[in-house]
Amino acid sequence: MSEKYIIGIDQSTQGTKALLFNDRGIMLRREDLSHKQIINDLGWVSHNPEEIYQNTIYVVKKLVTDAGIDKNKVAGIGISNQRETSVIWDKVTGCAMNNAIVWQCARATEICEEIESQMLTERIKKHTGLPLSPYFPAAKFSWLLKHVEGAEEKAQKHELCYGTIDTWMIYQLSKEKSYKTDFSNAARTQLFNIFTLTWDEEICEIFGINKEDLPEVCGSDSCFGTTDFEGFFEHQVPIHAVMGDSNGALFGHGCHKKGETKATYGTGSSIMMNIGEEAVLSEHGLATSLAWGVDGKVTYVLEGNINYTGAVISWLKDDVELISSPKEVEPLCKKAEQNDELYFVPAFTGLGAPYWNSHVKGELSGITRTTKKAEIVRACTECIAYQISDVIDAMTLDANIKMEKLKVDGGPTKNEYLMQFQSDMLRNNVLVPNMEELSGIGAAYLAGIALGIYDKTIFDQIKCDKYEPLMEEERWKHKKYGWKKIIQSACEKN
Repeated sequence: MSEKYIIGIDQSTQGTKALLFNDRGIMLRREDLSHKQIINDLGWVSHNPEEIYQNTIYVVKKLVTDAGIDKNKVAGIGISNQRETSVIWDKVTGCAMNNAIVWQCARATEICEEIESQMLTERIKKHTGLPLSPYFPAAKFSWLLKHVEGAEEKAQKHELCYGTIDTWMIYQLSKEKSYKTDFSNAARTQLFNIFTLTWDEEICEIFGINKEDLPEVCGSDSCFGTTDFEGFFEHQVPIHAVMGDSNGALFGHGCHKKGETKATYGTGSSIMMNIGEEAVLSEHGLATSLAWGVDGKVTYVLEGNINYTGAVISWLKDDVELISSPKEVEPLCKKAEQNDELYFVPAFTGLGAPYWNSHVKGELSGITRTTKKAEIVRACTECIAYQISDVIDAMTLDANIKMEKLKVDGGPTKNEYLMQFQSDMLRNNVLVPNMEELSGIGAAYLAGIALGIYDKTIFDQIKCDKYEPLMEEERWKHKKYGWKKIIQSACEKN
């Protein structure tokens, strides 16, 4: 049998990666390209969607060219994408009306406050599984309609497209022939009813959006269209899997059974627990959502999203300039005094799950005369593990499932200090896989399965390093108590 190839595209917050897999699921090559983070003086975070599309074309062309493979043997594409980042574009011209609002951006807070004042919060959660928040695209789309010149007029004429990044990419790659999204992305818009599996007319009306103008929602293993990447391929290549990046990581980890849990450490973090084929609405600050739709069935998850985890390390390097490279973090953490009372609350744009406070400000608490750079870096690193532990504590209560282990992925998982501290805070094992790019792997493997190139034994090749809890119980209790006290204090101030 002649060799076939699958390309995984992971369009993330910081950049776009293209991953090349052979028909045995082995990653042969990776190319990536960052895009500009557009941040104004109000702290609003934006991306240029046209730049993202052009970068996607570039990395795929470079990947295939530099790998030296036969282009005709590329059989399919899987896409994983940063979720909640929201774009509107002109249905006639195909051009974006404005820069995309990034998931981190809280500029739509006033829209959510107005809806909250109308006592609609619980209704929204009961339909969508999501707590009302400017984090989600519904409020972002509403903001764009109100503030982008000409957007409302085009919406009234049904000349406007709404999409998360997957929909934007599919639309552009297919030359405007395909206007689709998958269950995992639709479920994160706060416009999709996760019980009826349709766009929710009532919720759409609350946010001022006509549901008829939203994209078609498909199973995650569907064919979303075909593309030749601006003429690079001589044949049309099917886009045969689409998943939000965190969902792709859950799938890539092989968390296909009820109770299996993963955490992605990226710019922010998504902690996700597979809860099976029936939804459970959270009572502890989490979201209920869809993991994916595969083989005609949907799988539900509980999820907690944290705004700033890996981005805290970027802040240390780029903004306060305490470090010149992320590689400095681990040795500084190990060097630091371990028994002080220093805590860092990374609320640069409020806090996500399970606190959901968009007004809280960040703070460094417990500074003494002995606090130095190493201690500050250690506190900033530990806040990542504390936040993830808080989310998993909430998941355990909601799902009534005891997590047996946590599978993790993302750049910060290379930090042995952080992984050990995470295991200590959870009092549970943490598994770090021997393969990176789990989001892109998940999407690529799903595309390969859908095309009949792979079967589910493909996940067996992913092996893991294991961290086990080592911290004494009394010290663990003390550290957790200190964190709970400072996070509660920060929230009560705002």
